[in-house]
Amino acid sequence: MDIGPIWRAMMRNKTGAILIALQIAVTMAIMVNAISIMQERSRMMARPSGIDEQNIFYISSIGFAEDFNERVTIEEDLAALRGMPGVVNAIQSNSVPLSGGGWSMGLQTEPGAEIDGTGVALYFIDEHGLDTFGLNLLAGENFSATEVEWRERSATEWPDRVIITQAMAEALYPDDPDGALGKTVYIGDDEPLTISGIIEQMQAPWNGWNGVERVMLTPLHTLFGSTRYIIRAEPGRRDGLMPEVEKLLAERNKNRIVRSMRTMDETRERSYRGDASMIKMLTFTIALLVAITALGIVGLASFSVNRRTRQIGTRRALGASRAAILRYFMTENFLISLVGVVVGAVLTVGLNMFMVETFSLTRVAWYLVPAAMLILCIAGQIAVFGPAKRASTVPPAVATRTV
Repeated sequence: MDIGPIWRAMMRNKTGAILIALQIAVTMAIMVNAISIMQERSRMMARPSGIDEQNIFYISSIGFAEDFNERVTIEEDLAALRGMPGVVNAIQSNSVPLSGGGWSMGLQTEPGAEIDGTGVALYFIDEHGLDTFGLNLLAGENFSATEVEWRERSATEWPDRVIITQAMAEALYPDDPDGALGKTVYIGDDEPLTISGIIEQMQAPWNGWNGVERVMLTPLHTLFGSTRYIIRAEPGRRDGLMPEVEKLLAERNKNRIVRSMRTMDETRERSYRGDASMIKMLTFTIALLVAITALGIVGLASFSVNRRTRQIGTRRALGASRAAILRYFMTENFLISLVGVVVGAVLTVGLNMFMVETFSLTRVAWYLVPAAMLILCIAGQIAVFGPAKRASTVPPAVATRTV
């Protein structure tokens, strides 16, 4: 079929075609950038935390009685928890990954208030911490029981030895991250700490932080009035152990409140709930835009068929087949869609450049643009098929009717 006559005929009544092409272009720009955002969020949600999430849960204990001895209670609780059948290990810690609340400080490779520190998330653990979290120690050694200190809320000093993640080693020593072991870093401007171990991976409590894998472990028990116990269960026994642990802690000491028991799976779901909602919202928006665009194509094609009924009948009377009429309208829509997706590709790149610059988003993957062009062209062909098929059924006798 000769495309030239179809294009020229379309240009004689181009307002509707231009509007549909612009609608396709805007739909494509929004759709591609929305999909890019969804991909970025999905990748972020799928990041491993570095711990044995499926088998870990945690619970809080808050003492309220005047004679409540927090240190003795913590020591006895941990001994009881570690002795429970089905428990791999247990610790007290100030926070858990992805929980949204925790500690952060700045580490420096040289002392001095004028030196900018590298942000790091802090977890307080004892010698059972690596096993409780299920962390992989790449280099160095674990803390010993004699190194674990007790920290009051008002304390400012830090233990001499720390364990950091591989990501933190790379941030501190980008030229030689493997040489970080044994190096001295500084916290609070001038307090020295020795890196005694490097773990493969662990995430901070804040999933949106750009340094989410920059973590430091320090050998501390806390005496802050509120205690969080982290328990790692044997595979398959977590859910059965949770009520047992809650009952054990509640019965062991009546001078406290036991609450806020939660699994790491729940914590992950809560942490990324906003991102999951955004993905659902963007999916709905894309579907709605494509549907509206398809309805616009149907409307334009239907209007075109109704306006050119006698012309179609004349062509039929002159020997045009139904297939030829069908191809005419399908080709006409394809040309409109082609213009729309080409303009849409330009808008897509421009919008993405703006979003990358303004909101620090990632660039659109190269394959999304041609994929979206193909999808919208196919969607346009599907949308126009109904009106085009109706046009092909116009009988030749219509050409002889008078208005």
